Amino acid sequence: MNSRKYYSARTGKNPNESRYDLTTLRRLFRDLYLRFLNDDYFQEAFGYDCVDYGRVQGKLGSDIEVQMFRLIRKPDLWPIQNKCEAYSEDDLFDVIEFIYEHISKPINGRYHRFNDCGMHYNTFDKNTGQQEFREQVNQILCDYKEGYELSENGEILELPENGLENLFVENLPIYDHDNVEQRVESAIKKFRSYRSSLDEKHDAIRDLADVLEFLRPKIKELAEKYNPDEQYLYKFTQNTYDIANNCGIRHHNNKQKQDYDKDIWYNWIFYYYLATIHVFVRLIKKAESQST
Repeated sequence: MNSRKYYSARTGKNPNESRYDLTTLRRLFRDLYLRFLNDDYFQEAFGYDCVDYGRVQGKLGSDIEVQMFRLIRKPDLWPIQNKCEAYSEDDLFDVIEFIYEHISKPINGRYHRFNDCGMHYNTFDKNTGQQEFREQVNQILCDYKEGYELSENGEILELPENGLENLFVENLPIYDHDNVEQRVESAIKKFRSYRSSLDEKHDAIRDLADVLEFLRPKIKELAEKYNPDEQYLYKFTQNTYDIANNCGIRHHNNKQKQDYDKDIWYNWIFYYYLATIHVFVRLIKKAESQST
């Protein structure tokens, strides 16, 4: 799909350039789905029609509608190309995740010439099919409302705030998988989940606070060796612990300061904690490499 910006978008003269609504997203999705459908990316899961054998079942069996209901627990979603323009936002995101789970790129098969029946594939590449679908669907999800994306795990996530994408894209250096990397990854997923609640965002922030607490003894030990300029910067990182202990993140008592707009401040706290963890882990890894 072409992702370039044309004249009026580049010059800021197009009022529709930035975001579009659900109606437009549904139309764009339908067009994208039909292209993959027509290119046989769903033969393995949905099956195909043959002039000799009739309906040939795919992996989802003969009743795809009931299988969609079993997996998504919603009626009236199938056939997708006929029903998608009436989907709610939740319906559409559910179906996108469903498609990602069942798409696969056709590789090898035979062409059935009789009555121009078409290609009947027997070999498929699921990973490539998922990758191609994800790349293209993300080009339309990114401009819907605040911006979303389909993750490699097949889940719809909110896009990070503009300019902070690298905190999610750039992996932490390898350091204590169970206590740092795995917990950070879980917190990111929880925070970015589609329609994550304030309670879920609070839990994600607390998870990062626990990681900071785990790193605290080591980073405090290193801080004693910092030069004056690094000591100056280091003292500001102590705010992460003050926030966790005094702003209703880790404790629940009458001393907590909680009269703040959590819809706004939770975002800042989360990114602040995540950035600080990146700094701490890099400082620890640097010290370890210098000591060997």
